[in-house]
Amino acid sequence: MALVNKVDKRIKIQRDGAIKYQIITFCFLNDIQISSSDLLCLAELAKLGSSEVTTFCKSISKKNIFKSPQSCRNAIQKAKKKKLVIKDKKNITINPDMKIQTTGNIFLDFKILGVD
Repeated sequence: MALVNKVDKRIKIQRDGAIKYQIITFCFLNDIQISSSDLLCLAELAKLGSSEVTTFCKSISKKNIFKSPQSCRNAIQKAKKKKLVIKDKKNITINPDMKIQTTGNIFLDFKILGVD
């Protein structure tokens, strides 16, 4: 029988933290690097579900996540290349392949085995 060191942590966090954790975990498991501003931007987009690009970028700029709407557009373009968002001509949405849960109570149950 194999012996493993088990770490069992249970915490209660706000919905925003659970959303960010899901995004970070997806990026970690897929070897995608994002900045803290990118993370906050993606979390806001995940909460909205879908948004018109210009409106979203202005909103993100007003929340001081990025200094200008153009900086937000640049971040969205980077996220699109990394397949984190889907963008058509006027709308953006978080990639549904990420399976980010954003509504109601969110219970995250990850079981990860690190093998030697």
